[in-house]
Amino acid sequence: MIPRAIKIEDSLEKNKVIIIYGPRQVGKTTLVNDFLSHTHLKYKLFSGDQLDFANDFSKCSLELIKKLLGDTQLLVIDEAQKIENIGRAIKLVVDNIPNIYVIATGSSSFDLANATDEPLTGRKNLITLYPIATIELRLIHTQHELEKNLNEYLIYGTYPNIITYKTNEQKQNRILEIKDAYLIKDILEFHGIKKSQIVINLLKLLAFQIGSEVSTSELGKTLGLDNKTIMRYLELLEKSFVIFRLNGFSRNLRKEVSKMGKYYFYDLGIRNALISNFNDLNTRNDVGQLWENFLMAERIKRNSYKKIATNYYFWRTYDQKEIDLIEERGGKLYGYEFKWNKDKVKTPKDWLKAYENASYEVISPKNYFDFVT
Repeated sequence: MIPRAIKIEDSLEKNKVIIIYGPRQVGKTTLVNDFLSHTHLKYKLFSGDQLDFANDFSKCSLELIKKLLGDTQLLVIDEAQKIENIGRAIKLVVDNIPNIYVIATGSSSFDLANATDEPLTGRKNLITLYPIATIELRLIHTQHELEKNLNEYLIYGTYPNIITYKTNEQKQNRILEIKDAYLIKDILEFHGIKKSQIVINLLKLLAFQIGSEVSTSELGKTLGLDNKTIMRYLELLEKSFVIFRLNGFSRNLRKEVSKMGKYYFYDLGIRNALISNFNDLNTRNDVGQLWENFLMAERIKRNSYKKIATNYYFWRTYDQKEIDLIEERGGKLYGYEFKWNKDKVKTPKDWLKAYENASYEVISPKNYFDFVT
């Protein structure tokens, strides 16, 4: 088993709920089961797929809930977003059953967050579990081994099942299965989305635009959808942990561009499966895009697991000066440029002139390890 950076016991509090978000197949249930295997608490484990429990729990009857739980010390609900009134029901539990612990998992933060935000204000600890991070792999591999396997991570991604397979054929088959059986299943479960192929086509367009600013109006024209619908689909895909958005940074200069955003994939295996390209890096023309996406995702995982509060942006001016990633943390600005082949890279003078206390660093395969760990 690959050790995870998340330790459930660190967030466990009486009469509070731990909500664990993350994509399907990323290891949420495995993480919970591992914790349950060594806990001394008396627990009950339910799933949102259990219709009898889901129906009873959604009635929000304290008397019925007490009968369901008995002398349970820990209530665990997997795929909690599938249960109607889940927020109100959990609120009844944590407000009325003394000294109880609650854990809920969900693969769509859209449904689960909407259902729990207001009822559980001040009553929850949020955890996001991502595909396997380099910071986790370093616990079982040396730096040399991880650098040697870098090509595979850029092609097949880092879902737990994927990186444990031995052959490329196994990896490819499994990532295609995850895309078809789980990604599309989630899309079909979105409210009001009946044609999943449109969303798949949207994701394909985004897959080819990694590192570029994305025009939602252009996406709409290509797909035959209005801008409002495109924005809604993008939000749902973000909430389901398929993609994430980077906004432009602008504070001082008139010529800074900040209106359009960039989109990246949480997992490159999913991205490559969408465009049906698992070719070796030596034969590809998108290595720069893969490298940029990989570093973006790994940095977000790293900072999240280390609990480093960070705002993320990109920076570009109208005369095409740009920096791939701007981090704002601790009141300071840090600029990072991502280069697969580190040629001579000049620091944008406008950046340092406008933000005198900011830093700038180029990240390449030669120095990336500390950046992601």
